[in-house]
Amino acid sequence: MSTKLILLRHGESIWNLQNRFTGWTDVDLTENGKNEAKKAGELLFKENLNIKAIYVSYLRRAIKTSKICLKQLNLEQCEVVNDWRLNERHYGNLQGLNKSEVAKRFGEEQVLLWRRSYDIQPPPLSLDDKRHPKHDILYKDIEENLLPCSESLKDTIKRVMPLWLNEILRQLKNRKNVLIVAHGNSLRGIVKILKGLSSEEVLRLNIPTGAPYLFEFSDEFELISDHYL
Repeated sequence: MSTKLILLRHGESIWNLQNRFTGWTDVDLTENGKNEAKKAGELLFKENLNIKAIYVSYLRRAIKTSKICLKQLNLEQCEVVNDWRLNERHYGNLQGLNKSEVAKRFGEEQVLLWRRSYDIQPPPLSLDDKRHPKHDILYKDIEENLLPCSESLKDTIKRVMPLWLNEILRQLKNRKNVLIVAHGNSLRGIVKILKGLSSEEVLRLNIPTGAPYLFEFSDEFELISDHYL
């Protein structure tokens, strides 16, 4: 019996719809996003996956997606681990801004660098900016020096890596099927690790909202297959 990992990006959020840089801003799902989460749960139910461990970011759009999805799976009583390290990439001072307006202001080429380069951070938030996570009660138990002002994809992967290595990987190696409900960039980081993608290859990877991405592993923990349901 193969061990399975399911990666699920949250359903469409209000700021996805409005074409804004979201990052760590705690926005809600659209009605379409809720429907995507429900459909994801229905697809997973058909697979009869026997999920034993569930990891979700700190952000509302992922939490709500997981709750809707788990209801379809009859797993509402299952323990969920919320971990801030699964949060979306922090887009710094771009958070809340419309992507098209930012492109007009800074130029398409600069915005493409901020969005799609591997190791270039967007302009950072200042520490006294109210949008900085140190001012958010959600992160009151996290060491302030760990909370980002801005992140590249490389930074996001570095943040996710300890959680992956020390907890999630251990669950999988103990033959437990794992569901992770998170965000485009934190999930891209996990796919990069699993598939050994180069920093160029991972930039071409796009994970759609609400589409369960299933990985299967052999007894020796070799990747057998990966596909969207």
